[in-house]
Amino acid sequence: MVPRRIIELAVLAVTVVATPAVACVLGTIVAVTAGCATVDLRHTLGNTSWQLVQFEGGDGTVLTPDEGSKYTLTFNADGSLAARIDCNRGRGTWKSGAPSQLELGPMALTRALCPPESLHDRIVKHLPYVRSYVIKDGHLFLSLMADGGTYEFEPRQ
Repeated sequence: MVPRRIIELAVLAVTVVATPAVACVLGTIVAVTAGCATVDLRHTLGNTSWQLVQFEGGDGTVLTPDEGSKYTLTFNADGSLAARIDCNRGRGTWKSGAPSQLELGPMALTRALCPPESLHDRIVKHLPYVRSYVIKDGHLFLSLMADGGTYEFEPRQ
């Protein structure tokens, strides 16, 4: 939390400054700094479990699983990750260094052969490229780097 005196001095500086551009910059610094706090981001995703709704590729392609419960991700508060990816199960790690950032560590997976229509191969290939997330309207959206696409998940039932 920023001490009240610092905020008062910054507001005074913004009021006294002659140019609107400088006032805008100082005002932004105060607003951002005042809202800063140390947050353990594992509380945002930690202890949540999700099942796949769809994948939308960067090219607009939409793929929907035959059954969302075959594709699940569970983010544990300790930074571990449990996954079901169709006919396989996996364990790995996750971390979020800043709001909306997400990095999935290497995953140990079983190696069963899934049916040809499975999304298994695509998901396993994409997981290392997840870079960000957002929770919107109760759904989790995982975005791939370089506009590679977005996975949409709903809370696991």
